Amino acid sequence: MRITSRRGAYRVLTMAAALALPLSLVPAAAQADPGPNTAQKRLIDSITAPAVKKHLQALQTIANANGGNRAAGTSGHAASRDYVVSKLKKAGYTVTVQPFDFAFFEEKSTALLERTSPNPRVFAPTPPDGSSVGEFSTMSYSGSGEVTGTLQNVDLVLPPGPTPSSSSSGCEASDFAGFTPGNIALLQRGTCNFVVKAQNAQAAGAAAAIIFNEGQPGRTETLLGNLGEPVSIPVLGASFAVGQELASATSVVHLKTDTISEIRTTHNVIADSKWGDPNKVVMSGAHLDSVPAGPGINDDGSGSAATLAVAEALGKVPTRNKLRFAWWSAEELGLLGSTEYVDTLPAADLAKIKLYLNYDMIGSTNYAFKIYDGDNSDAVGSPAGPPGSDEIEKLFEKYFDTLRQGHNGTDFDGRSDYGPFIATGIPAGGLFTGAEGIKTAEEAALFGGTAGEPYDPCYHQACDTTANINDKALALNTGAIATATVVYGFTSDLPGPDTRAAATTKRAVTSAGADLQGRSKG
Repeated sequence: MRITSRRGAYRVLTMAAALALPLSLVPAAAQADPGPNTAQKRLIDSITAPAVKKHLQALQTIANANGGNRAAGTSGHAASRDYVVSKLKKAGYTVTVQPFDFAFFEEKSTALLERTSPNPRVFAPTPPDGSSVGEFSTMSYSGSGEVTGTLQNVDLVLPPGPTPSSSSSGCEASDFAGFTPGNIALLQRGTCNFVVKAQNAQAAGAAAAIIFNEGQPGRTETLLGNLGEPVSIPVLGASFAVGQELASATSVVHLKTDTISEIRTTHNVIADSKWGDPNKVVMSGAHLDSVPAGPGINDDGSGSAATLAVAEALGKVPTRNKLRFAWWSAEELGLLGSTEYVDTLPAADLAKIKLYLNYDMIGSTNYAFKIYDGDNSDAVGSPAGPPGSDEIEKLFEKYFDTLRQGHNGTDFDGRSDYGPFIATGIPAGGLFTGAEGIKTAEEAALFGGTAGEPYDPCYHQACDTTANINDKALALNTGAIATATVVYGFTSDLPGPDTRAAATTKRAVTSAGADLQGRSKG
């Protein structure tokens, strides 16, 4: 995908104008199916950023009243769920609250790691809010406890091998032959998952485990690891330097973790319009959970609130196709909610979903307007989405082009809830303004902001509050969401292979002569 320069938009669009920006791009004269008619145009225009910000403030208030976060499995998420459900029912939707069990994890206080002999020293921790990265961290799903014990090396490769995954430290039960129960296992990153190493250490009687990075270039930093499921013993991740230092002598260490790691129940929220063809479902989604470290107002309160505002406006509108909206839970733990939904939906019902639109982080303060690269026109990174994803990309491109607003592409890299949908062949697309990645000089020239800094400096932190939202990014992306939802809600020409008669294939959504639909069929 090419980066399209639209510098003029920045010179004329003030913040006040962004908040009041008309969100429809289709004049009343453009009535060719699937373009909105005059009433539909007015409907799109009515969905504005202030309505979204009202929902964002509600989510902030919920977080404030529930320990500062809205993480899956907490009272903050339950209150967020109930808020969304109440709004959807009032708007006329049939609402399903889908429960599922998951492995909950929370680090309650900062961990401790110190060598008591020889040469006592305290290692720098990574705090639970991730605001800094120390020499070690608590691995997600680590057990809780305080241990003093002798470190015992387990099949380490020092110096490290020439290539990554040269070490199989702790990957086999036989690696622990001769291990002294009660000791602390010192393990090295390598060929198997962290949880395999931790479980083998636990089975061998280890009181705790420390897993350090492997040591090749690019594999030396502190491991911020995720075990994926609860284990009973404390498990720390460490840098290669720390592991190498601890392995060089018979060390006695004192460590402490303070965690909750258990199975809990959480819920997805699914809203179905009472209108439209039930065999042609247009689905949009965002994740409602935050990380435990903060309220998650940009990630992903922004996508959740915009999706809710659009759903409210369309709840009582008779669309051609059925609209379905989803607010996923436990996305932050590995797309668990959307995966549960796709995996448990009967195949016949899954086939009715004709496209999925994903909105995860649409108001980053140092934003870029990123559109999921449905056709892999960037020719880098992840491949194209399923057939029809290219058409969704073009619709969003035309939206921003008509506003003379620059945009660029972002890969389907599997980091958000489109993942389970594209894995089943459902066309997908969506919007993203950037997370912890660093803004390039080219992007700063295109979008403004600061090159060399994260798109969202509060990503996964306590400062991801209502102050962590860029109003312009929120307004323009809300307009894009409203436009896409209405276009696909009314069109008879949904993305993907076109099986209709050739005489009816030409479709357009225009504004001042611009083709917003951007069809790629021919």
